Amino acid sequence: MSDTPGAVGDRIKIWFRFAPREGWLPQDTEGLWAEPLGEDTARVDNVPFLQNGVAEGDVVRYETDDEGLHWATDRAAASGNVTVRVLPERHGPLGPSAGAVRERFAPFGVGGESFSAEFPLVALTVPADAPMGAIKALLERGEADGWWHWELGCATEAWHAA
Repeated sequence: MSDTPGAVGDRIKIWFRFAPREGWLPQDTEGLWAEPLGEDTARVDNVPFLQNGVAEGDVVRYETDDEGLHWATDRAAASGNVTVRVLPERHGPLGPSAGAVRERFAPFGVGGESFSAEFPLVALTVPADAPMGAIKALLERGEADGWWHWELGCATEAWHAA
């Protein structure tokens, strides 16, 4: 077990800084679990709720500050995965159910995490080999039918081409 702040077993927490967006959550940092790969690189081990431009499985470079916190400096290698965030429409057909959102995407091999019961935002990792076109169609249909609102956190050429 590491004595580094935010370390669990062989995983460390990598912190990202960003400008808060108006009308969105007020945070200006997000910590993501990561597997250390080298002295200053780690593979992101969970899906980001707030940080754009990074996906689960990406390799990031980081610097460690005087307090032992690891701060991301850039993305060293892309995983090919896509990050999508889905917020169920509270009064829509699925209600405020993060579980119902995850169930809709599970057949495509898409997994994700829920922010909280009070704020059922679902951050999804779309694997590089997933059927991007079908997933995009489901996202668009769900938004048109009042199930949810969604946004793209990290995209790939394959996503844009689908």
